[in-house]
Amino acid sequence: MPAALLTSVVFLDRDGVINRDSPDYVTSWEAFEFLPGSLAAMARLTRAGCALIVVTNQSAVGRGLMTAARLEEMHGRLRAVVADHGGRILDIFHCPHLPTAGCDCRKPAPGMLLAAQRRHGFRMASAAMIGDSAKDVEAARRAGCGRVVLVGSGLSDARPHLEARGLAADHVAADLRAAADWLLRPGSCPEAARDTERSG
Repeated sequence: MPAALLTSVVFLDRDGVINRDSPDYVTSWEAFEFLPGSLAAMARLTRAGCALIVVTNQSAVGRGLMTAARLEEMHGRLRAVVADHGGRILDIFHCPHLPTAGCDCRKPAPGMLLAAQRRHGFRMASAAMIGDSAKDVEAARRAGCGRVVLVGSGLSDARPHLEARGLAADHVAADLRAAADWLLRPGSCPEAARDTERSG
């Protein structure tokens, strides 16, 4: 999708938002389990004119638990399944580094979001972020995202960590489906609202 056609960008964390997270890392497609309603939510956001960009920390690569090639294969399958259900992932950015690497791409650093902006040329202030952790919220704030939604479908409650960092999301939702409901509510996004009216 050319940058000129982007009406609204929605950044999505992966594990805990799109698929079920695991304390042992999701290192194969066989272990990849879509969360209830996530595929339908991505299809709905796509129909509303939102460009979906996945930004995900994947230190399992840096830990030697999976190869970069396997991760790319998983993401290719992810794109295909989302497309089969009516959605479209514009791009996927991942950080393969360990938490101790000091890179600028691992969330809570905003590097992946800023790289997406450079590649696709959208206004960050019009973008939204949906994540399940304090790292997602902090990365979105540091990048300048206009709206940030925290979902409760991850492994733990991120709100105490946010409070400790003096941060807050604009909205807290149960899961990706509820987050999409909030983002696409009437008046939230003019382009999305017009699309909803046309399809209603």
